[in-house]
Amino acid sequence: MTTTMVVTQPQPAMISRESQEWSSGICDCTQDVPECCFAFWCLPCFTCITAKKYGECLCLPLLDYIGFGGCIPAVTMSMRASMRQRYGIQGTMCKDCAFSTFCVPCVWCQMSREMKARNIQIVMVGAKHTNPPAAHYSKR
Repeated sequence: MTTTMVVTQPQPAMISRESQEWSSGICDCTQDVPECCFAFWCLPCFTCITAKKYGECLCLPLLDYIGFGGCIPAVTMSMRASMRQRYGIQGTMCKDCAFSTFCVPCVWCQMSREMKARNIQIVMVGAKHTNPPAAHYSKR
């Protein structure tokens, strides 16, 4: 007689929203006035902090200020497109490009508000901590 032991590890369960829209509009700075003021008065600091919270390199947004390759801030546009993809937000690259080119502080504020609104927690479902059975040795 053979016995088969099946061991299943608990998997993280994502609690997510079903919305396919941004939680706030591009010009909804009144939803978080202190953050909006911070972005207005010190945009490079604000973009670096927001990028770090998103999981990117702290200094990545500074590449937009160096001016590589023209007038479109590539990092801002890429982060916005990445956030749309991560959270399942509908939109187009054309809109990302336009907003990122003409409304840089507003884009960063919107992305920061979105991260706060969609603060997705990972919850362990059915996880139990059990001690393995102690080995018994007998002398005979």
